Amino acid sequence: MNPGRQAIVSLAACLIGLAVLSPCARLEGQVLKVNGSTTVNLPAAEAAEILRSEKGMQIQIDTLGGSSGGISMLGDGRVEVGMTSKPVSDGDRAHYPQVDFHPVSIGEDAVALIVSRDVWDGGVHSLTAEQMRGIYEGRITNWNEVGGPALRIAFFNKEPGRGTWEVFAHWLYGNSKEAPQVSFAEVGGNEETRNKVASTRGALSQLSSSWVDGNRVYALAIQSFDGELIEPLPENIVSGKYPMSRPLFVVTNGPARGPAAVFIEFLLSPRGQELVRKHGYLSLAQLQSS
Repeated sequence: MNPGRQAIVSLAACLIGLAVLSPCARLEGQVLKVNGSTTVNLPAAEAAEILRSEKGMQIQIDTLGGSSGGISMLGDGRVEVGMTSKPVSDGDRAHYPQVDFHPVSIGEDAVALIVSRDVWDGGVHSLTAEQMRGIYEGRITNWNEVGGPALRIAFFNKEPGRGTWEVFAHWLYGNSKEAPQVSFAEVGGNEETRNKVASTRGALSQLSSSWVDGNRVYALAIQSFDGELIEPLPENIVSGKYPMSRPLFVVTNGPARGPAAVFIEFLLSPRGQELVRKHGYLSLAQLQSS
């Protein structure tokens, strides 16, 4: 077992009653600060509530700035755990050379292209990468140009730096740094994105697939070069066929210690992984069985 994992397991023994009382007691009174991705926040927030109730832990969770916010606040020493739906980049490590970013994957998710009900009912159920690039670059501005209704495309772009946008840009351009600068209206977290698309005629955006409800917003399939329609379904994510999947991470400065270790070990435990599955993400066991 590697040292980081060993440290997590030894401290997390408090959760299952295998440790002596004194280490557990030292967790009381310490406030664990967590920030980052709204996608990772769903299982993390539930895990925090359980640990507050069962172990008396004090945990503060926020989603300020999404994935980039989680990484930067960890880098600045303002939180003990960052939540991110994109990998820690070489640029992040260079910007915070004093920080030993230690990411731990808790599961996997997919990014979906979502549309409002009027677009879906108008017959648009899929897009090709070429069509999406045309929309993103402003060359396609009406849904009737891609087989849909005569309706202006209202594209809401995820804030650059958020994990969802990074995955989307990497799919379209191979590298998020190659994506052109655009002037579309921007949206932040998943709930804001879903609400904006649901309430706007002709709307399109990028969203964690687990937030798609099939009632107010709908997930488009991606049409491959040979015409195959690939939906953001678990089997397509596990197989790697769906092109916009991404791991979900919790990140610490060095191997997790104290309350951070207990929190992360809970997310990796069977109960924590059940929370991951509950919110529509793939658990580590599902990924390992592929």
